[in-house]
Amino acid sequence: MNSSETAQAHSLLTAAAVRDRAREMLAIGMAGGLEHWRVDLERLPAVATAVAAVIRDQYPGLAVPFHARWRHFSLDGVDLWGPAAEARDWLDPASRARTEFDLAIVSVLLDAGSGPGWAYTDTASGRTLTRSEGLAIASLRMFEAGAFSITEDDPWRVDAVALTLLTADDLARGFQVTAQNPLVGLEGRAALLRRLGQACLARPDLFALEDEPRPGGLFDAMVDRADDADRLAAPVILEVLLEALGPVWRDRLTLDGVDLGDCWTHPAIQRDDATDGLVPIHKLSQWLSYSLVEPLQTAGVAVTDLDGLTGLAEYRNGGLFMDLGVLTLKDPADADRPWPVSDPLVVGWRAMTVALLDRVAPMVRAELGVSAEQMPLASVLEGGTWATGRRVAAERREGGGPPLTILSDGTVF
Repeated sequence: MNSSETAQAHSLLTAAAVRDRAREMLAIGMAGGLEHWRVDLERLPAVATAVAAVIRDQYPGLAVPFHARWRHFSLDGVDLWGPAAEARDWLDPASRARTEFDLAIVSVLLDAGSGPGWAYTDTASGRTLTRSEGLAIASLRMFEAGAFSITEDDPWRVDAVALTLLTADDLARGFQVTAQNPLVGLEGRAALLRRLGQACLARPDLFALEDEPRPGGLFDAMVDRADDADRLAAPVILEVLLEALGPVWRDRLTLDGVDLGDCWTHPAIQRDDATDGLVPIHKLSQWLSYSLVEPLQTAGVAVTDLDGLTGLAEYRNGGLFMDLGVLTLKDPADADRPWPVSDPLVVGWRAMTVALLDRVAPMVRAELGVSAEQMPLASVLEGGTWATGRRVAAERREGGGPPLTILSDGTVF
């Protein structure tokens, strides 16, 4: 291995690297230097006004929770996880945290876009759900039923060995997939969870500090990186995840043997080292980082520097900036073509989405009269840009899909 290139590879496995290169991409776009995109920042205030209006509508008291998977474990305002977790007799706070890590990790990794043709009917409530909410409830119900456990007396856990044995058919049963109810990337999702199980078994130093190998073992790995006052910076959550989960991403870029995960190439980003052209995004890993904050807090770990993480480069946030005219395609016909996630058109869109979220967040706070401490980026996303992106999409397109057609294997968006 080349130690210099190894260090350069690890430099891309941070939220700071995502933010820096995203801002660079936006600056290039603003200067007219991107092949596919125009940028009109004069439309950004209108985006902020729309987002603020949605936040006021959903959260009149402006107490907006973090953008996290836990929000999707509710139906009609009823939390399906919290009361059940509170009622359980946990051995200690750490045991609950490991279980919540198990659930969040598996559920987030299954959260890539479902496609427009899939729905899940929840037997307990009778509700039929689609997209992210449907994926969340389906994964929660599988978890509750012990689909990821081989521990006889504890269905509420995810065992590494169980993951390695998971098949696409198993996932299809849990997610009610049929020829008439197709889920995008079913095989890719099952393979991703199998690789997660293999990663857990391969790294007991990260996944098995206090227990048998399981995704929830990362709780202990993160606690080990907290300071003496039990404080843990949110960007460290991401760094642990990127180290632990790097091997689970199939056919992704590597640099000197280091897995780069959700990192892609774009000719506009130029360097004179081995990171030339590389654009880290780490969307699912950052979504997961936000989703692990609350289990850590419940276990007594104070999470700091939440805004050290970035906004999420997914099609709700990115679609919002397209639909409201901040980002426009130079060739409108590009909206009708299918694009692989690795294409520079998509990479540029996703990177600029991250940078634009940083710009719109303070504008939203100003509209609402709140501070960054009162409404961190994680709350702006939840309240917020994600919800507004969904509303605008529903108004503009039947089915509320994104303004771009993305070819996905179920492990990116």
